[in-house]
Amino acid sequence: MKFRPCIDIHNGSVKQIVGGSLLDEADTAKENFVSDLKADFYADMYKRSNIKGGHIILLNPVGSQYYDADVEQAKLALKTYPGGLQIGGGINPDNASCFLDMGASHVIVTSYVFKDGEINFSNLEAMVAAVGKDKLVLDLSCRKKGKDYYIVTDRWQKFTNVLVNHDTLDSLADYCDEYLIHAVDVEGKASGIEEDLAVMLGSWGKIPMTYAGGVGSFEDLVKLKELGRDNLDVTVGSALSIFGGNMIYEEVISFCK
Repeated sequence: MKFRPCIDIHNGSVKQIVGGSLLDEADTAKENFVSDLKADFYADMYKRSNIKGGHIILLNPVGSQYYDADVEQAKLALKTYPGGLQIGGGINPDNASCFLDMGASHVIVTSYVFKDGEINFSNLEAMVAAVGKDKLVLDLSCRKKGKDYYIVTDRWQKFTNVLVNHDTLDSLADYCDEYLIHAVDVEGKASGIEEDLAVMLGSWGKIPMTYAGGVGSFEDLVKLKELGRDNLDVTVGSALSIFGGNMIYEEVISFCK
């Protein structure tokens, strides 16, 4: 289980938020932590720790008054750690190469591929044509409805009709290099992981997957490692000491190694 760090950017600042609270209207979210430091500080920290494969997420939509400020922060991070970080948020075939040129190792896509509640394979193929399978991460962030998990889009605000299950994972694996899965209902709460989701993902395990959401203790990391059959990498956000939490950054790295 590898540790995958994150840099979440909202309204031009590095933040940790409660995922389910994010609203495009007025660019609002419930904040757990707002950094006084810029994104390059965190990128340099990850670089010095020799941790690759973390993700930058731009949390404002394209067209927001803050989107350009988000991108400027991302540029600082990517310049500081070229090839060490992935980036997502408003990515499409027209702008993807720009982010790769800035230094991103991969681009992360959700909303462009999952349109009108379904998988848009034409858009997916356009993304692959634009950047290549080896540079594409599909974000299958999801929320629970009934007993099942459904992919959510538009900064986790809209449910699709697409289940996160083995059939979906199989159908998309040939188009991407990795999956990123935020368990949105527990994202930013440090209240424990989505155990059913971890079991389902871990029992598949055919390409790299990063789980994010709810980790609040080392006991949660142990549980994720066990339930995920060591097939899941992990992101820790609000609970991490560098974002104001109680889990010491260096200890999390050591645990995951």
